[in-house]
Amino acid sequence: RCVELDCWDGKGEDQEPIITHGKAMCTDILFKDVIQAIKETAFVTSDYPVILSFENHCSKPQQYKMAKYCEEIFGELLLKQPHELHVLEAGRPLPSPNDLKRKILIKNKRLKPEVESKQLETFKRLMEGGEAPSPASMLEDENEEETENADLSPNSVDQNEEAHPELKFNSQLSADDIIQEKEAHINSVKKVIEDAEQDNNKKGTITVEDEQAWVSSYTYVGATTNIHPYLSAMVNYAQPVKFQGFQVAEERNIHYNMSSFNESVGLGYLKTHAIEFVNYNKRQMSRIYPKGGRVDSSNYMPQIFWNAGCQMVSLNFQTPDLAMQLNQGKFEYNGSCGFLLKPDFMRRPDRTFDPFSETPVDGVIAATCSVQVISGQFLSDKKIGTYVEVDMYGLPTDTIRKEFRTRMVMNNGLNPVYNEEPFVFRKVILPDLAVLRIAVYDDNNRLIGQRILPLDGLQAGYRHISLRNEGNKPLSLPTVFCNIVLKTYVPDGFGDIVDALSDPKKFLSVMEKRADQMRAMGIETSDIADVPNDTSKNDKKGKSNPVKASVTPQSSSELRQNSTSGQGTGNDAKKDITVVPQVNIEDLKQMKAYLKLLKKQQKELSALKKKHAKEHSVTQKSHCLQVDKMVAQHDKEKLTQEKILEKAIKKKGENNCIDLKKETEVKIEALSSDHKLKVKEIVTQQTKEWSEMINIHCAEEQELKDLHLSQQCDLLKKLLISMHEQQSQHLKLIHDRLSKEMRANQAKSSMENSKAISQDKSIKNKAERERRVRELNSSNTKKFLEERKRLAMKQSKEMDQLKKAQLEQLEGLERQNDQLLKSCHAGSAIQGKRDAADGEAGSRDGSQTSNSGLNSPETD
Repeated sequence: RCVELDCWDGKGEDQEPIITHGKAMCTDILFKDVIQAIKETAFVTSDYPVILSFENHCSKPQQYKMAKYCEEIFGELLLKQPHELHVLEAGRPLPSPNDLKRKILIKNKRLKPEVESKQLETFKRLMEGGEAPSPASMLEDENEEETENADLSPNSVDQNEEAHPELKFNSQLSADDIIQEKEAHINSVKKVIEDAEQDNNKKGTITVEDEQAWVSSYTYVGATTNIHPYLSAMVNYAQPVKFQGFQVAEERNIHYNMSSFNESVGLGYLKTHAIEFVNYNKRQMSRIYPKGGRVDSSNYMPQIFWNAGCQMVSLNFQTPDLAMQLNQGKFEYNGSCGFLLKPDFMRRPDRTFDPFSETPVDGVIAATCSVQVISGQFLSDKKIGTYVEVDMYGLPTDTIRKEFRTRMVMNNGLNPVYNEEPFVFRKVILPDLAVLRIAVYDDNNRLIGQRILPLDGLQAGYRHISLRNEGNKPLSLPTVFCNIVLKTYVPDGFGDIVDALSDPKKFLSVMEKRADQMRAMGIETSDIADVPNDTSKNDKKGKSNPVKASVTPQSSSELRQNSTSGQGTGNDAKKDITVVPQVNIEDLKQMKAYLKLLKKQQKELSALKKKHAKEHSVTQKSHCLQVDKMVAQHDKEKLTQEKILEKAIKKKGENNCIDLKKETEVKIEALSSDHKLKVKEIVTQQTKEWSEMINIHCAEEQELKDLHLSQQCDLLKKLLISMHEQQSQHLKLIHDRLSKEMRANQAKSSMENSKAISQDKSIKNKAERERRVRELNSSNTKKFLEERKRLAMKQSKEMDQLKKAQLEQLEGLERQNDQLLKSCHAGSAIQGKRDAADGEAGSRDGSQTSNSGLNSPETD
């Protein structure tokens, strides 16, 4: 409940502030008389608070008078200080209207706290001293305040678009400029008024030309920004500020700040920042007012701003048009208290609401409303034709106008019988914001009566709806007899399911009755198979061609086929997944590149072994030659001693050579011992050389085998990664094909559904058909996006599973390669030890051979 008061300086000697429409030909009313009238009537109908919005054009002395009148006349009704639980701090919410019952709030520009405190102390000090502030000092205060609050240049605000003080906030005009501007505007208006009065005296009435001249010369004078501190101190929960953007308001989070928008600016913000506007209205108040171009006092449609949660949607009350009827009809609800509670999702900060949404809001159940206009009673005492229009206003998608009207009943204004088919508002997605309008017109399209009914307050059944005139005043006799049906909205195709759930006994009784009839024909219950209930197809067939549907019902085989057709895509997908080639390590080892590498490595290993065998043979021959030379030298020296002994025996006789024989035996024994030591040394040296050679050969062979094994592992890994890439590419191709098929099927389904709607004969008007198509497109969009999202999630999961399996396979190959390398090293070490042992055995064999050669002559 908000009343705007245009306050101006009085023109008389008493200098009393007046209420008038500035520069218009309106009668002046004393401010104190208006305040007195408001006090007497404010709480007659409702105890809920009233906001007085001052459009303040008064000087500071008269502003002080205004404040004193409010204080003296309203008394305890005036809310001068904020509640203790709702202090004026950022982040603190506004109090509930229940906390402000029988309170009057003032909406006026407020000074900055430090400026207000300073000026209020100065003013009180002057008042206590018995001094009245002089005009010069008041002017100085004004200039000082303007200097302190100056933020905007005077050219930055379009004066023609301003209608509220907050849009003049922080202006840099001086007091002299304001006074001169006021005088200039007043003089121009006086001239127009005087000219009009002279013409009135001559002609008796104001002509259209005079009115156009007045309209063309009209320029709005912005409200003053020089506020008296005493008046400023009375402003609390409704402090107007210049709107600087939704983000700035959210960052400041000051709930008691409010901004006003003319209807054009408000529509602009709704068009570009609808959700932000709704969130703004959750936190603080906003006010919408008619644009300045409505010189005929016409009104804009308030419903779109109610949809955004705007609290104060101001209208020209003097014009009883459709917009005003909607306003009065809506606020007649809730006991005409002047306040309506917004729906839950428009108040909670954790909910998001788009006022242009075409889909149901989360947590809100869409409704279906059916209105059958049966007849009218006492519509007119004249023999005139009448017809009834039924409209709905709400969200843009819920608003239906000029579509539902009855036939014209001629020459019967007393009790016309329309008996029309029900007007069905099939889907109302937000019943809390919707209103129903029933209007009766005569054959000249003049309004006989109307009624605005909020949808959430309707009662279903047969109702006599009493009508109101265009000013929303009750008409004594005229009523319209209607049958109203309210139901929860059920999407197409789910009607039978809902009916069965709502009345399961009836549904079961129908099934049992059919079973009994089949039993009467000799069909046992055990012979009847359970089949899926393809309700959606039956519903669509029933709606598009009810006769055909009733004559040719679907057979059970068709039902089975239809029920399994939906699973085909999933089965095809599973088959396609199995088509992805599986990778086996053994298969990789049979590939041409791997076999070629093995062949090359085998050649390299054979060449190395051949080289090593040659070195073995050369070394072995060298060692044997050394041993043979040593044995031959030993045999030669032994033979020399024996020959010397033999010659001595022949020459001297055996008996004379006993000493020589003993000496020779000692020498031979010394030679044998020396030979054995030399053989042992050379065998040790040869064994060492042989072992070193064997170790070198083993190391070279192991190095080559390691290199070969690394090459094999790298090639296997490379081949495996290549096969994995082929797998991923193949799976991606399958996914792309499935996605393409889904999009094609969705497009086909959408076209078929649109075609079915266009051919549906039950839809009688073009607007309803377009609405059905729009609703279908919206539903299909949501449905198709969900299907694509599910398919994308499924495909992503399949790709992740494939990558996981590929990673596990790659890790298994690396583990297998590591084990092969370890086993290869172990085998090489064992082989090296064996070869070294063989070399040592060969050396021992050589020494034994030399020893046997050494001993053989002695035995001989």
